[in-house]
Amino acid sequence: MNIIKENGVLILDFGSQYTQLIARRIREENVFSEAVSCEIPLLDIIEKGPGAIILSGGPSSIYDGDRPNFDLDILNSKIPILGICYGLHLLVQHNGGEVEKSNYGEYGLANINIQKKSILLNNIPSNTKVWMSHGDKVTKLPSGWITLALSSNNIMAAISNEDQTIFATQFHPEVMHTEEGAKIIRNFIFDIGKCEKKWTAGNFIDFQVDKIRKKVPKGKVLLGVSGGVDSSVFAAILTKAIGNRAIAVLIDHGLLRKDEATECISALKDGLKVNIESYDESKVFLSKLNQIIDPEQKRKIIGNQFIYSFEKIAKKFGDIKFLAQGTLYPDVIESGISLGNTSKLIKSHHNVGGLPKNMKFELIEPIRELFKDEVRKVGLQLGIPQSLIQRHPFPGPGLAVRIVGEITKERVKILQEADKVYIDILQKDNLYDKIWQAFAVLIPVKTVGVMGDKRTYENLIGLRAVTSIDGMTADWFDMPHNTLNKISNQIINSVSGVNRVVYDVTSKPPGTIEWE
Repeated sequence: MNIIKENGVLILDFGSQYTQLIARRIREENVFSEAVSCEIPLLDIIEKGPGAIILSGGPSSIYDGDRPNFDLDILNSKIPILGICYGLHLLVQHNGGEVEKSNYGEYGLANINIQKKSILLNNIPSNTKVWMSHGDKVTKLPSGWITLALSSNNIMAAISNEDQTIFATQFHPEVMHTEEGAKIIRNFIFDIGKCEKKWTAGNFIDFQVDKIRKKVPKGKVLLGVSGGVDSSVFAAILTKAIGNRAIAVLIDHGLLRKDEATECISALKDGLKVNIESYDESKVFLSKLNQIIDPEQKRKIIGNQFIYSFEKIAKKFGDIKFLAQGTLYPDVIESGISLGNTSKLIKSHHNVGGLPKNMKFELIEPIRELFKDEVRKVGLQLGIPQSLIQRHPFPGPGLAVRIVGEITKERVKILQEADKVYIDILQKDNLYDKIWQAFAVLIPVKTVGVMGDKRTYENLIGLRAVTSIDGMTADWFDMPHNTLNKISNQIINSVSGVNRVVYDVTSKPPGTIEWE
């Protein structure tokens, strides 16, 4: 059993848009949390050793014929349970209570009134604001259950069977609009679940180093790096674990930012003393992407070719069985492979959904369970320079997912130049560190312009800048107009083939951070 995961929280996911937010709120308390399929059997849960279980909300109604459900043996496991929204409805129904469709739903902010004292709502004001999102309601409690709180519409907002250490809320404590949400979660995980604060950057590093040494007692490991914070962190972990047996390889697929390869080599070799080699594979990547338009197809082609290139390169170093890569938790979530039938594909990440089935390597993914902000905390603990830690995320497929439509050498060059102008000005204006991710996009649209008293018909560049914590949600950055003006003017005046610049003001959701 993983010692840093023991006595953490297991979240059974029923397809809620807030599931990963639950995980985040718990990890902020230095308690490990993991979202798994709601279909997970009790035996697998016991093997993981959680201190508590949370049943997430979800879009389904318990009246749906194909509604998601859970292993009912969990109810007799004596592991403390918290049901949220749909999770509450399931608990009520399976314990003999009744749930009915409401004549009107509760969506958004609502007021609740606490009716009885309880461990879950300890030190919560008798009147407090919460976030609701439901169309069903409890009309009859199961035997042995009590009402803890009512909404202003007289709908049961919190209930419990404290003898069985089962609690449930109709509202969402994980959403920031729930005023006392963090306190309610702490009450559950610490006072009810007796969970332990084992999820720290130092503990994580020690565990991963030990795990890697046991997995690879001898031989070499190939590290696929890009120069971003993710690859820098896992390269540092691997180097700490097995020293010069870790061979970092940067594959230049022809879709890196301008000067990316040179800067990456310098940062890792000189700054972190990582054993790194660079290989130019741009011709094969660009040839396979020729005339490919669909973004999912691009990602899968790139993911497959990365492995084929790594397999070719590995032969230069002898028999290498292991490939390490910087897969993150959001990559797994968005690729729709982690949570069973309730999980939805958003986009296949090249390193998750784009890997070939006949891959010869065994993967090592030391940061697979981390959110981006957690990766940065681990990086700081490892002593990685702040300049690398705060570097904006860059996707493994590179500019392939920032060139909408066909990929050609000419279009790659246009985007590289435009992106360099954009980032340079953000740094000069001291805005770069205020932004979570910023990049330029080449849009497959040409527009009419006037330059030097002549008609032009050239490319359109989109600018994207967002603020975020973990990449799961994001808000567009309110860019100062004078900075936008400088960026637009310099791109149009210095990048051949561009005559118009636009700024993206879409949050995530409904958009994604990347365009493809």
